[in-house]
Amino acid sequence: MAASPGSSAPVSPGAPTGNSSPEPPGASPGSPAPPPSGTPPESGPGSLENAYEQTITTVMPSIVQITTGDDLGSGVVYDTMGHIITNAHVVGSSRRFEVTLATGGTARTARLVATFELGDLAVIKVDDPAGLRPAVFGDSSRLRVGQVVMAMGNPLGLSGSVTEGIISALGRTVNEPPIDGKPGATISGAIQTSAPINPGNSGGALVNLSGEVIGVPTLTAVNPELDNAQAPGIGFAIPSNTVKDIASQIVKEGRVTNTRRATLGAVVRTVIDMNGQPAGVGIVRVLRNSGAERAGLKAGDLIVSIDGRPTPASQDLSTVLATLRPGEDAKVEVLRPDGERTTVAVPLEELAGG
Repeated sequence: MAASPGSSAPVSPGAPTGNSSPEPPGASPGSPAPPPSGTPPESGPGSLENAYEQTITTVMPSIVQITTGDDLGSGVVYDTMGHIITNAHVVGSSRRFEVTLATGGTARTARLVATFELGDLAVIKVDDPAGLRPAVFGDSSRLRVGQVVMAMGNPLGLSGSVTEGIISALGRTVNEPPIDGKPGATISGAIQTSAPINPGNSGGALVNLSGEVIGVPTLTAVNPELDNAQAPGIGFAIPSNTVKDIASQIVKEGRVTNTRRATLGAVVRTVIDMNGQPAGVGIVRVLRNSGAERAGLKAGDLIVSIDGRPTPASQDLSTVLATLRPGEDAKVEVLRPDGERTTVAVPLEELAGG
């Protein structure tokens, strides 16, 4: 049984934690009316068990397994037209797929619509959407730590699997590991959950007891002290508001037209010191008419911090920028080639979606 790559990653140190995340609103076209609330009305094991059963019965028909050659992952039916949401690392470089409902049935062919690698999201479209049931996507801005959730998907090829846990934290910023030489995505506002997320769960659904998809499980934390072994009970999901926003743009425009991500407007790379350690982010080229150019940044400058947060490597720079918004000013501390250290205010612009 093949596993979907990119399902685990280290947690960014100093990642913010909060009770809500600033994801932009989005709408899910073609979704049916919300199901009855699955929240247990009283207390006791019977009511909770009934809530689990009702939620699984409601949501599982909207979960699919996506096969790409030797790899597999999960997906969530987005609308009646056959659009399916998954992770970008699940689809990889493939453009054609086989999709099977978690509840069984004949595999259906599907094609890639677009990927958004910056946020590890993708949309594919089934050639024959007959009978597909769109999921109901909830409002992730209303989530609270301690809520019971379930992760639904196809871990290790075990179709239609369910794990359960709680929302452990909100507003995390996490980095995915590099894939095929490319830097991993940076996910801001991520949901941390204790529900086990295993290879193959990527792209599936994190669900509340009202039968709403409130996130897309994407990765688990790893422990560097244990040779990057997966850390039990620490998984992360992309919030549903972010998912809806990106998916709606792809369905409507065929690509992401507004990333809501900030950029300095410069091409950069990690600079390694004499001891082989990251020493900062070197500017290779400043884009014309960018915020970086207007602030006086130049090729050869070494970015050492943004808003007081150290940036020893380009991944650290991405992590900081993921917490900022276009239109804001960032205080960028740079080391000039002549040894001068200075701080400049850089007006942030929107990062292109590609």
